[in-house]
Amino acid sequence: MREMEFIIAQYENLRSQGIGCVLATVVHVEGSSYRRAGARMLVDEFGNITGAISGGCLEGDALRKALHALHQQKNKLITYDTSDEDDALIGAQLGCNGIIQVLFEPLDYEDDLNPCELFKSVVAQKNSLAIVIQFNLNRSKAQAGTILFIDGNSKISGKQPDKVVFDIILEQAQLAIENKRSIFVELPIGGETQHLFIQNYQPPVKLIIVGAGNDAQILAHQADLLGWEVIVTDGRPTHANKERFTSSCQVVVTKPEKTLENIEIDNRSCFVIMSHNYNYDLAVLKLLLSEDQIPYIGILGPLKKYQRMQNDLKSEGFELSKENRNKIHAPIGLEIGAETPAEIGLSILAEIQSVLKQTSARPLREKSEPIHEKNNNHFKEIKV
Repeated sequence: MREMEFIIAQYENLRSQGIGCVLATVVHVEGSSYRRAGARMLVDEFGNITGAISGGCLEGDALRKALHALHQQKNKLITYDTSDEDDALIGAQLGCNGIIQVLFEPLDYEDDLNPCELFKSVVAQKNSLAIVIQFNLNRSKAQAGTILFIDGNSKISGKQPDKVVFDIILEQAQLAIENKRSIFVELPIGGETQHLFIQNYQPPVKLIIVGAGNDAQILAHQADLLGWEVIVTDGRPTHANKERFTSSCQVVVTKPEKTLENIEIDNRSCFVIMSHNYNYDLAVLKLLLSEDQIPYIGILGPLKKYQRMQNDLKSEGFELSKENRNKIHAPIGLEIGAETPAEIGLSILAEIQSVLKQTSARPLREKSEPIHEKNNNHFKEIKV
């Protein structure tokens, strides 16, 4: 289950029992941190935690801060400075060297626009969204918290501010969606300097596995652990059935030429062709060549198989465009010496992640720059 969905499920469970809870969100990071802005966790009044805002180093103190916010029923911003070598709690032991701003929001079950209620609509969307969180770096001031989300059509849900501020939020939110990057904004509101974290929220990766063999079972399970939406399609009901795949997988039994009839394609839809039946694989590949939105098509098998496919396609009048050649990965996967189905699955998923994130997939030790891009975390100052 994906992290936000897991938090929502726990929120619903707590609400049904009348147990108070607090949402903690990383709203800004300066320097290094295990989790970036947008990481969230839910803390209930008994100290149980769902989700994570760090690798475990902040959760202990964050638990105490969350319970304090819950007791006061007041949003609070807490600063964690992991670069402070004199801080025995979170300083010298970490070596992260980052300043992390965490917003704590007690959730009011009577408020239909509290963050988790908004998130229910967020996860139901199939397209990118901008989630807007307003806070004040002056921790003594009021912290507005998670106020709204905006989709690519400028439709909003949440608590809309006055028109001048909203117009700025709307403009920046559209930039965040278009550029697929979160944005940090600083602007004067009501005589005070307020800060906005406009999070670019991407729906889960949709992995469509063509083929329901034993290796597909393992790949589907691995992708499910990543929180990806998994669809398995095959023409054999003996292989493509719910008994062989995790409960969260959608399993479709279909002829190859009808593979796409029950699948909604978007720009997060990645295909792995691995039926171990050449004609089945080729028939599906023909369908995918006309779907411009697909960012990744991987074909299991040796290079000779792909070369044969290209020749057969050409003989049938299918000419591979430059765009299609760029999105087709054959042989599939990264070169990591994979031998077993699990190792092959790892190489496939790592390649897909690299393609979607547009990264090099080279070892991090060869990277001279910081692991996470830092050009993006500066506050953009906007005059109202």
